[in-house]
Amino acid sequence: MKNIFKTGGLLVGLALATTGCNKTLDELTLNENKPNSVPASLLFNGVLNDAYEAPNGSYETWDQYYLNNYDYYGNNRYDFGSGTSYYTTLKNVGLMEQQALAAGSPAVNPYAAIGNFFRAYLFTRMSLQMGDLPQSQALQGLEALTPVYDPQKAIFVQSFKWLESANADLTTLIASGSAGLANDIYFNGNLKQWQKVVNTLRVRLLLELSKKNGDADLNIAGQFAAIVGNPTKYPLMASAADNMQYTYVAATNNFYPNNNRNFGQDGSRKNMSATYVGLLTQLQDPRVYATCEPARDLVDNKKQNPTSFASFVGADAGLDLGVMYVNAGLQQYSLLNRKRYFSTLTGEPTIQIGYPELCFNIAEGINRGWLSSGSAETYYTAGIQASMAFYGLPASGTYTASFYRPGSTDVTAAANYDTYNIPVSFAAYYAQPSVKYTAGAPGLTQILQQKYLALFRHSGLEAYYNYRRTGVPTFTTGPGTGNGGRIAQRFQYPTSERTANTANYQAALASQYGGNDDINGVTYVLK
Repeated sequence: MKNIFKTGGLLVGLALATTGCNKTLDELTLNENKPNSVPASLLFNGVLNDAYEAPNGSYETWDQYYLNNYDYYGNNRYDFGSGTSYYTTLKNVGLMEQQALAAGSPAVNPYAAIGNFFRAYLFTRMSLQMGDLPQSQALQGLEALTPVYDPQKAIFVQSFKWLESANADLTTLIASGSAGLANDIYFNGNLKQWQKVVNTLRVRLLLELSKKNGDADLNIAGQFAAIVGNPTKYPLMASAADNMQYTYVAATNNFYPNNNRNFGQDGSRKNMSATYVGLLTQLQDPRVYATCEPARDLVDNKKQNPTSFASFVGADAGLDLGVMYVNAGLQQYSLLNRKRYFSTLTGEPTIQIGYPELCFNIAEGINRGWLSSGSAETYYTAGIQASMAFYGLPASGTYTASFYRPGSTDVTAAANYDTYNIPVSFAAYYAQPSVKYTAGAPGLTQILQQKYLALFRHSGLEAYYNYRRTGVPTFTTGPGTGNGGRIAQRFQYPTSERTANTANYQAALASQYGGNDDINGVTYVLK
């Protein structure tokens, strides 16, 4: 009883103290030994890292660049599961904006502007994977525990509004000399660089909607002409220096996904795809020397010249995985260039949104007649040259190609590579009829082929989205790709939607895919 009395007295005392100090229960339960708020800059850094898309995963396989040949580590099947959810990241975008305001920033501030960019970036990324999504009622907590699904068209319309607002706000901030963004891993806070990214993303999204050009609500051609035709209002990337690219830093243990520490696992467990390598060799493209190695069976046993285009061979993505494994063991396929991708810890920067892709997107828009002025060929050639420069290929001169010597044990040692000085000439490359731009439908195919080559190891699923939209280049199928010989058209919704948001989930399936969460269902943007 004595203990009970003491406890009751303590509770009364606490109640009186609470009343006297006028503190809320929330205030009393705060742990003052831990931070109770996170600066906007730290949240921003987290958003950047969450949104980053790396090479060497399933996306690269589905892009038909780099294939698995050993089933322990993965396969090449298009048996898509759930799409990627960025709702937690988008919640942090909102918290980032709130923290900026709480710290005294005005309504128009860098974090609010970049917040609108990331809303457009991540909502459209999810929508391109899955279709309709909760957007207008998403992220409202208890106010909307079961958010409705917004049509894919509405998601893009809203995203264009966010990008328009981001561009306008950045223009105001830049003119006022506003401080930039802290903890920025891409541009060190430079708002001018971010404004170019905002508008470059918008051009990308307009091309994603090429099949909807006649829709008055979307006004695809009108938006494209307004942006590309007015660089003063809508600055765009002007060179590779404007790339939004993720750079790896060994000192912070931020390693490239392929590196000398995982060479034993990855060095031969994957091989190049015929979709990618075949297009390079068909065009006699010198980028093959930078990204691939010749098939050793052809060089060592068949005695072919290691720098001959005929010595570079990729595997058919549709090939049965067991057969591919045997052929890879016989060294019949080209492997990823180990000098470039495995000899160090940092590899190459990974472009998320880049200048070469922008060039091809503008060239495609002009080819489609969306802009009355401008030369598709000018942007087309600029895109090729920018992509080649990324690999260190000179416009005219010699490129030193390095191929790992069979039997070597140290991938980091320069002595374990055979080097070849290969003459390179952009003029000679471009003079080929298969490369030199031709107006009309043939030119469109050329643009799309070159964009595919430029997107190698970059920008997540963009190569797959472009194939899905245009059929260029031709993706191959077979036993190894599964899904009944089809390239899947979409990802499924997260499993949690089936149980936590059942009615809206089922309504979305009924309105889009005949009631089934079908990976072969066709989304609005592709109809």
